Amino acid sequence: MDQILGNTIGGFSRFVHDVKPDLIVIHGDRLEALAGASVGALAGITVAHIEGGEVSGTVDESIRHAVSKLSHLHLVANSEAALRLRQLGEEEERIHIIGSPEIDVMLSSDLPSLDEVRHRYEIPFDHYAIGIFHPVTTELGSLAKQVEAYIEALVASKKNYVLIYPNNDVGSSVIFDRLIGLISSQSFKLYPSLRFEYFLTLLRNAQFIIGNSSVGVREAPVYGVPSVDIGSRQRHRGTAASILKCKPERDSIDAAIIQVSRMGRCPPSLSNGSGHSRDSFLNLLRREVPWHVSLQKHFQPYQPDSGQ
Repeated sequence: MDQILGNTIGGFSRFVHDVKPDLIVIHGDRLEALAGASVGALAGITVAHIEGGEVSGTVDESIRHAVSKLSHLHLVANSEAALRLRQLGEEEERIHIIGSPEIDVMLSSDLPSLDEVRHRYEIPFDHYAIGIFHPVTTELGSLAKQVEAYIEALVASKKNYVLIYPNNDVGSSVIFDRLIGLISSQSFKLYPSLRFEYFLTLLRNAQFIIGNSSVGVREAPVYGVPSVDIGSRQRHRGTAASILKCKPERDSIDAAIIQVSRMGRCPPSLSNGSGHSRDSFLNLLRREVPWHVSLQKHFQPYQPDSGQ
């Protein structure tokens, strides 16, 4: 991961020096975001970070907070994220609540139909769940055991699953090698990735989602789709009633699948926005704030009694 970061910084630095942008907009907690924020901060270019202030409990959280400290503007999903940034010493005037951009797409009326998605990706199931499992880079020693428990529980449930490959973090090959063994099974369809709009339609119509992806604790609740969140990767994220937490152990996952299968649809949760993030962002761009924000940041001690 460190080599990927170094290469990304080098490539993006060359691009930025050629293009000379006035503003760099980055999103989330991936290495690409850290590279973009690093280049922008060191090159004296305003950096706007979308969805800072989130928590997860993995190295991704550390990356996200590092990105926030390198950024000059914060476009956050909700008041809880804004509070965390103030606790990190960020100045209040730099923080703007716009909601999560993904929800704009999720609530769009232009998503493809389920029939279109099933035809495009040759999905034969009328009823299915979605599975996404990523490595936790601080738990590589137990990863193989966790993956084995996860796969065995899915197989034993005798349900149909659409499975998405893991991300490219360290340890992903352990998961990938185990998933490949399911290719010949009629109960599983495996995909390296899906177009976001098509994936949303699958998610909206799924019986549930299971794994440790942020989709289970952020996107799924928007549709009221129940989710099983396994292990520590999303430990500090997700409070919706549709989310079941379980240990990365076979018995715990088995029990969670039984429970989630009985839940049905839950009330939608819009704690991260109501589908108007784009408008909020555009309104901000039309103001002077993004174009005249100071590049010299000052640590602002958090004072809860002051109304901050």
